[in-house]
Amino acid sequence: MPLNITQKLIQDHLVSGEMVPGTEIGLRIDQTLTQDATGTLVMLELEAMKLDRAKTEASAQYVDHNLIQEDSKNPDDHLFLHSATRRFGLFYSRPGNGVSHPVHMQRLAKPGKTLLGSDSHTCANGCMGMLAMGAGGIDVALAIAGEPFYVKMPKIWGIKLTGKLPDWVSAKDVILELLRRHDVKGGVGKVIEYYGPGLDSLSAMDRHVIANMGAELGATGTVFPSDKEIKRFLQEQGRVDDWIELVADDGATYDLVEEINLSDLEPLIAKPSSPGNVVSVREVAGTPIYQSYIGSSANPGFRDFAIAAEIVKGKQVAEDVSFDINPTSRQMLTDLVKESHIASLLQSGARLHQAGCNGCIGMGQAPATGRNSLRTTPRNFPGRSGTREDSVFLCSPETAAVSALTGEITDPRTLGMDYPKVRDPKEPTIDVNLLDPPLPIEEARKVELEKGPNIASIPDMDEMPDAIEIPILLKMGDNISTDEILAGGARVLPYRSNLPEISKFTFEIIDETYYMRAKEIVSKGGHAIVGGFNYGQGSSREHAALAPRYLGLRVAIVKDFARIHWQNLVNFGVLPLTFVNESDYDILEQGDVLIGSGLREKIKQGNEFSLMVKDSGLEIKVNHTLSKRQIEIMLNGGIINWVKNRNISV
Repeated sequence: MPLNITQKLIQDHLVSGEMVPGTEIGLRIDQTLTQDATGTLVMLELEAMKLDRAKTEASAQYVDHNLIQEDSKNPDDHLFLHSATRRFGLFYSRPGNGVSHPVHMQRLAKPGKTLLGSDSHTCANGCMGMLAMGAGGIDVALAIAGEPFYVKMPKIWGIKLTGKLPDWVSAKDVILELLRRHDVKGGVGKVIEYYGPGLDSLSAMDRHVIANMGAELGATGTVFPSDKEIKRFLQEQGRVDDWIELVADDGATYDLVEEINLSDLEPLIAKPSSPGNVVSVREVAGTPIYQSYIGSSANPGFRDFAIAAEIVKGKQVAEDVSFDINPTSRQMLTDLVKESHIASLLQSGARLHQAGCNGCIGMGQAPATGRNSLRTTPRNFPGRSGTREDSVFLCSPETAAVSALTGEITDPRTLGMDYPKVRDPKEPTIDVNLLDPPLPIEEARKVELEKGPNIASIPDMDEMPDAIEIPILLKMGDNISTDEILAGGARVLPYRSNLPEISKFTFEIIDETYYMRAKEIVSKGGHAIVGGFNYGQGSSREHAALAPRYLGLRVAIVKDFARIHWQNLVNFGVLPLTFVNESDYDILEQGDVLIGSGLREKIKQGNEFSLMVKDSGLEIKVNHTLSKRQIEIMLNGGIINWVKNRNISV
C-alpha cells in the first residue's frame, strides 16, 4: 500500500496501537526539545523520576524565553538548567544562542526522526521531514526517560501546493491563507502534509515558517518532504551526512485533500486578537501603527531579516514607530552582520535586540496602550504581547518593513518599489560556541543540581475523588488560549519554576478575582470551570493546567478542547469533559454547584455520564474521550502519581 510521509514516520515509530484515526497510539521519540519557560519543570520531573541518563538520540534544552535579567530569578534558573543538562546528558543552548526551533533545525534536526518538544511550535521542525510535535513538559520528561509518547492517531490532511509566490508575497502568507480558510481549530486532530510542484520554490526556512504556524491551526504536526532542498540546507550547515530522502510514495493518498495555488496569493494579515482573524492587507491599509516587529520562530530565517533590511536600506522609518529587530539565532545574526544587513536596519532607525523569543512571549517590546503593533510572530492572543489591552496584527516581513516606513499598515505592492531579491550567504556561519554537548556519563554522574531560591518542587496531588460537590468558579467563551489561562510576559515567566507563586496569575486576564476565590475553597473540594469551543488553544505550557489544579480545579467542562491542553489536564488529574448536548452550556452559570457520585467507576464503565446541578436538579450529560491508560492516570490523580505507582525504571 502506498504511504504518505506522515504514515511512514508513524509506522516507523509505532510501539502500540493501530493507525486508525482517533485511537490512541504510542510513538518512540528520537529527539526532544525543551525551552527555559517550560524546561525548569521538566528537569525537576526528571529529578523526581531519578533519571540517570537521557535515553533519546538527542535531547536539547534551550534558553530563549526568560532572557531578561531584571533580578536573580532568571539567571538562577539558567544555572539550574545548565547543571541539569550536564547531569542528565542533554545539549544546552546558552542564553543568546537563539530561539529553540531554528537553532534545533540548524544543528540537530534529522529527516525521518520524531521530535517532541515542550513548546507548541516544535511542529516547525516538520519542515525537515520529521514528525515534530508539541506536548506538555511531563510528556517530554517521560520521552527523555525512554517512555513512548501517546497521542490520538491523527487524520492526514494533504495540502497540494502549485504555482509560485508572486513578488511581495512570502511563506507567511501561505500559512495565513490556510488560517483564513479554516480558522484556529481547522487542524485539530490532523497532521498537515504539504506536497506538489509548488514546493520546488520554497526554501527549507520558508517551510519552517509554514510548519511553525500549523500550531495556530491546532494541528498535531506539520510534515514536509525531505528532498533536495533539505539536502542543500543540511549541506550548508555542515551536516549533509544527516540527510535521507523521505517523500510520499507514488499513489499515496490522504484523509483530506486541499490545494493552494501560490500564484494566486496576496499579502495577508491577521487582525487582533486571533491568528485566524485573517484578511488581505489592502482591507486594513491606512491603519496607523506604533510598532513594527521582525523576528520570532514564525519568521526566523536569514531572508526574513535580509529582505526587511533591503526594503528600508537608505530610508528612515516613520516618526514614532518602534521598529524592533529580534534575531532568532546567533549564527544567523553573524551572517546578517557580514552581509551589512544589520547596518541597513540600524541606519533606518531600527532597534536591535538579543537573539531570543523576546517580545513574542511578552518578554520586552510591549506596545504602548491603545496603539497597534505589527508583528511577524505566530500569535496575537489578548495580552500575549505584555500589554493587557494590546492590539497586535500578524503579517509577513515584507508588510512589516514597508509599514514601518509609512507609519501605517501598507500593502507592500503599492509602494512602487522593486521587489528585493535576497539569497542566503554562499558560506553560512556555523556557530556551536554556545551549544554545549552532553557530558560523558561518568562525568555527568558527578554533577550536582544547582537550585536557586526561586525553584520549588511540585506539591503532591491527591487521587481523583469518587464524589464531588463543587461550584463553577468561572464560565468562559470560545477560543480561550493558554495565554489567557496563565499569562506570559516579564511579570510571570520568571516564576515558571515556582508553582505557588505563578498560580497567583491564573486566569487574571479573564477574571482578576479567580485566584482569591479559588484559594478560599481549595480545601473544600475544589471547583469546576466551564468553557466553549477550542478551550486551551495556543502554547503547550503545562502551567496552564498545573496552576489551576494547584488551586483546586477538578473538572473542566467545555464544548471541545485544544489537543495539548486536553492532554495536560489529564496529566495533572483534572477531569476534562465535553457537553453531550452543547445547549447545556447555556444552562450552566458561574456559581452553580455540580454534584457527581461514583465517578471513578463511571469513567471506567463508559464515556458518557451525568452531573447534577444542585439547586435546579437539572442533569447535564457529559462525555470523556480518555483511553484506558489515561483513565488509570486520572484515577491516580495525575501522571506523576501514575509513574510512581508503576515504579517505572528510568
